Amino acid sequence: MTDIRTRQRPAALNLTASAYARIADLMAKAPANAIGVKLSTPKRGCSGLAYSVDYVTDAKPFDEVIATPGGTLYVDGGSILYLIGSTMDWVEDDFAAGFVFANPNAKGACGCGESFTV
Repeated sequence: MTDIRTRQRPAALNLTASAYARIADLMAKAPANAIGVKLSTPKRGCSGLAYSVDYVTDAKPFDEVIATPGGTLYVDGGSILYLIGSTMDWVEDDFAAGFVFANPNAKGACGCGESFTV
């Protein structure tokens, strides 16, 4: 019998404890048909791509699936190449709250921070 050792694939996206907690909060308030939340990078904004997090009701074949303690995060299969190695955080202050991304693939961002380019 051959001993085959498989190497664990590194996570495509890293999440902070705050991001995990926010996903759990979103899933606690999710519509009945939601199976998780999905991160994608649609084309929009000054720089070309933006981060979008929405409820998802069905998984697509090429979506990256990240199990979290509070629910499942799906990453759009067409967006994953733009996000590899990124860290997703949830930040709240007196004026705003939202997911924040430290993306090593981003080569630039617009002045307001709403979109990025690779």
